[in-house]
Amino acid sequence: MAERPSGPPAGAGGDDRDFDWMYGDRPAGTPPPTRPTPRQPPPPAENRPEPTRMLPAQPRPPAARPEPAQRPSPAAPAPPYQPPVSAASTGRRPPTSGGGSRSRWSRPRTWITLVLVLILLWLVYVVAVPFFTWTKVDKIAFEPDGDRPDDQPGTTYLMVGNDSRAGLTEEERKKYNTGNPESSLADTIIMLHTGSGGPDVMVSFPRDWIIDGNKINGLWDPGDPTRLVAALEQETGIRIDEYVEIGLGGVAGVVDAVGGIEICPKEKIKDPKAGLDLKKKGCQEADGEVALAYARTRATTRGDLDRVGRQREVIAAIGDKVLSPWSVINPIRWWRLNSAIPDFFAFGEGTGQTDVGRWALAIGGIGDGGLTCTMPVTDGSANTIDRDRADPLFDAIIEDRTDDITKKQCTAAGVAE
Repeated sequence: MAERPSGPPAGAGGDDRDFDWMYGDRPAGTPPPTRPTPRQPPPPAENRPEPTRMLPAQPRPPAARPEPAQRPSPAAPAPPYQPPVSAASTGRRPPTSGGGSRSRWSRPRTWITLVLVLILLWLVYVVAVPFFTWTKVDKIAFEPDGDRPDDQPGTTYLMVGNDSRAGLTEEERKKYNTGNPESSLADTIIMLHTGSGGPDVMVSFPRDWIIDGNKINGLWDPGDPTRLVAALEQETGIRIDEYVEIGLGGVAGVVDAVGGIEICPKEKIKDPKAGLDLKKKGCQEADGEVALAYARTRATTRGDLDRVGRQREVIAAIGDKVLSPWSVINPIRWWRLNSAIPDFFAFGEGTGQTDVGRWALAIGGIGDGGLTCTMPVTDGSANTIDRDRADPLFDAIIEDRTDDITKKQCTAAGVAE
């Protein structure tokens, strides 16, 4: 049996590790016996420390007591990384800085859509109104039988203004000073030629022009203009392509519909028969009543020869107003203008809306470089044609070379100047 290593006994300042199990004094795994600690005697009284005295504690005021520090709560684990989602991929606009969603009326796209819808509705209205009124317009057979001039370049319109009181109430006849309610004569006879060979030309024919012993206005019958068309084609050689008839109240109605026109009388005019009293000369605004009286009066120096010039002036002013952008943009004016057509206008059979549009454009543009004439007459007489000046004028229209028309052939009153 092995011997114990020599050394100082345990607990005597040497190595106090327990090695008894190695020598068989106690079984392995059994804890070593506890050795009692020797008790030390208390120190003498004189050597004892003075006991600690406890001072009374002064409580702190509540406001001065510091709040206990709050420990931050443990942070939640960060979510896995997600790529940012763009507004374009979702089709939604990001919220405003205020945190709430934007009102749909604050979005530019809403206003753009609204404007586009209004424009579309306006276009539909502009197109639909003429189509609606066109269904109410009377169509008149105007082409005469027998020999007629061959087709010619350009387009020639015949415009006839009659003084028929049909369609006018008793109050309107009094207002417009129309006189005899049974009267029905062609007071206005105008040819309008448009083409590509030069300026447009408007030619008036005096109502007292004698043809085969009859005044030209007596050749017109209400609802049947074929005799008048045939006589004009025979005397001028010009083929009439389109026909437009204007009732007495048509001038006043259209002028009021477009908000009035500008007239430029060269003298003061007072005519009780026509209901006209212009107290000054020069350009001035006129409503429908004044414009109609201005176109009807013959109370000036040259009578009917002056009147045909004023009729062209009124027609050109109406055309200018009709074609102004405001007449189309303003829905009320557009409705009034179109509503006046069926009551006082009639067109020749075969005339379409495109033809009417071209006619209106020609009238509106006659003041911009167009020519306005009265049929050449002799010695200031309204009933005798001056063939020396008239035939070259008619030939230029027939051949659509209106650039060749001279100032001598085309005068305001038809007399040589």
